[in-house]
Amino acid sequence: MKKVFFLILLFAIIRISLFAQGGVQIEGEVVFSSDDVIFRRIDNRTWIGTGNLMANESLYLIEGNNKAILIDAGTKIADLDKIVTSITSKPVTLVATHVHPDHTGSSINYFPEIWLNPGDTINIPSMMADYKGEVRFLKDGEIFDLGDRQIEVVFTPGHTPGSVSFIDTKAGYGFSGDSFGSGNLLLFVDFSTLIASCEKMEKVMQKYNIIQLYPGHFMGRNPETPQRIKDMITLSKDVMSGKVKGEPNPRGMMGLDLIVNDYGVRINYNEQKIN
Repeated sequence: MKKVFFLILLFAIIRISLFAQGGVQIEGEVVFSSDDVIFRRIDNRTWIGTGNLMANESLYLIEGNNKAILIDAGTKIADLDKIVTSITSKPVTLVATHVHPDHTGSSINYFPEIWLNPGDTINIPSMMADYKGEVRFLKDGEIFDLGDRQIEVVFTPGHTPGSVSFIDTKAGYGFSGDSFGSGNLLLFVDFSTLIASCEKMEKVMQKYNIIQLYPGHFMGRNPETPQRIKDMITLSKDVMSGKVKGEPNPRGMMGLDLIVNDYGVRINYNEQKIN
């Protein structure tokens, strides 16, 4: 029941962001299309899958010379494993940005194991209880060496206790799931944690000259940029200092009863999380 209510919350809130940005405009050659998902090419070794059940839930397939990883599995995509192997011949490892049913839905059951941040194990009983495979745990800062392509794991809690971002250390981009909201953050932890994650990501982006992060609900116009990360820090500090006051959230389910919207950033939160 909690899983159902959570999906309703996500759809109601995230669709606000979708409409605000003028709909879906994702570029790239379509390499696979079904009723459940469309995969488009980002570059020669990177693809984005767009699900159709939960406000463009996004999956990312990243290929190296020897291996590949799939970041998230969407909500419900039939034969996702076969879809992925039709795109890449490399062995694929499934990793998750966080444990929410629009990222670790029933499609994860096509994979024998899933890697996630141990901070999100609290959500497994209610949101991943049916998974029969092996749950393995990521480490902050570890590297997935795919063969001439390295993906760094960066723990970025805030949206959930175990939210994760993945950084392509050479390509100039990364993948942030819902860590920074896709333009409309649902903050289930607290502002102090969010600020720390934003400041951490700001340094990582500077270190590797990352120009954007592909979010968990990509619509073509909402990449997470260094400026957006800075703006989220500013807005969060304004809320904590009392400079900015939240307004009643008309979609305030699951305890997210307040919302702030400034600097082009939206944050849905609970007043008790202002610390």
